[in-house]
Amino acid sequence: MNAEPSAPADTRMMGIVHDALLRDLTRAADALTRHPVPGDTQRVAIAQHMQAMMHFLHVHHSGEDAWLWPTMRRLNPSASELLDQMDADHLAIAPHMEKVTSAAAGYEKSPDGREALVNALSDLRSSLDPHLRREENDMMPIVATTLTARQWDAWEQEFYVKPKSKKELGLEGHWLIDGADRSAFDRVVGTVNPVLRFVLLRAFGPKYRQACAARWGADVPVSPKLA
Repeated sequence: MNAEPSAPADTRMMGIVHDALLRDLTRAADALTRHPVPGDTQRVAIAQHMQAMMHFLHVHHSGEDAWLWPTMRRLNPSASELLDQMDADHLAIAPHMEKVTSAAAGYEKSPDGREALVNALSDLRSSLDPHLRREENDMMPIVATTLTARQWDAWEQEFYVKPKSKKELGLEGHWLIDGADRSAFDRVVGTVNPVLRFVLLRAFGPKYRQACAARWGADVPVSPKLA
C-alpha cells in the first residue's frame, strides 16, 4: 500500500538498491578469484554486468546530485555538513567506478584482464562501502524527516523510472528482489499496480535467471527469500 503523500519519505528503497549492488560486486569478486577461473562465456557475462553496474551506479549518483542533495540543502540547512560529505564521497568514488568500467571492458576482450578487474573492484569497495553505510545510517534518517512521501516518490519517478523501458524496469525489479527478504520484496513489488506486477514478475523472471546463471553459475540461488 502506498503511503499518504504528506507522510514522511519512505527511504527503504535506498538500502534495497545498495544491497543489490553490493551483492553483485561481491559475487563478481568471488567468481573472479575462484578456481577454476571463469571460462569465456562466464568471463564475458561478468565483464558486461560489471560495466552495467557501474552505469547503474553513475545514474544512481547523478539522480542524488541533481535533485536529492540540492533539495535537502534548501529544505534542511542544518544537514549541510553531512551533505558536503555526500558530495565529497561521490567525487572520491567516481575514479574508482571509471577504473572498474575500464578493467571490465579489458576483461571482456581478454582473460588476461582478470587480475586488473579484481583489483579495481577491491579499490572501489574501499570507498563505496563506507559511503553507502553513511548514506543509509546517517543521511536517510534526515531525508525521511525532511521530505514527504510525495517528494521522494516524484524524485524516484523522474530520475529512475521514467527514463527506463518496461524491459529495463522488469529486469531491474528482479535484480532488486534477488535474495531479498519479505520486507524488501513487498517494498519493491508494491511500487507497481497488481496487473503490471504480475506481468513483470512472470515475463522477466526467466530472462533474469538465465543471465544470472551465465555470470554466476546455475548453482547460485537468485530467488527472493520469502519464508
